[in-house]
Amino acid sequence: MKPEPPADVELLRTYRETVRPLYAYVSRRVGGDWTLAEDLVQDVWMRAIGAWMSSGIPRDPIAWLLTVAHHTIVSHYRRARPLTVDPAAVDLEAPSFSPDVPDTAAIVNWALTRVRRAHAELLETFYFDGKSVKQIAAERRMSERAVEGRLRRARQRLKRVLDRVRDTSRARAPGASRRSTDHAG
Repeated sequence: MKPEPPADVELLRTYRETVRPLYAYVSRRVGGDWTLAEDLVQDVWMRAIGAWMSSGIPRDPIAWLLTVAHHTIVSHYRRARPLTVDPAAVDLEAPSFSPDVPDTAAIVNWALTRVRRAHAELLETFYFDGKSVKQIAAERRMSERAVEGRLRRARQRLKRVLDRVRDTSRARAPGASRRSTDHAG
């Protein structure tokens, strides 16, 4: 038997309860780019309404929405190639590194779509959710040393992706071919 579609009042109540945490989640992951965050939240909610009209509101709507938001963000950054930031300027090892700037968040998110999911999830938890190594270790029932090692490997993989983009950008830069021939003679 098919569930009854939710009443408008139930959808509105769920929206009011979930929109702020959903927006906060999306906004952190797009570096505070409020226009992009609003577009993505709207997209997530349109998907929710479509799905929930036929299957009903899930028991834990915010979990459902955050999962869809994650996939929506990943899809967005898979399609878009950020050109506004030099990937070489993103130093993941620097203590001051933070993806809180929209352009930095764009390049980091774009690169995260190109590394293994386990690495991407760990880096997202550390950088976007702001969780400490200790918190991540407790959540994943691992030692802090193991988390530090995994974070180091994940950063290395992400850095390789960023380096490839930087190298490609240099090759396409105006005058790149001229510079290489200047040294030949």
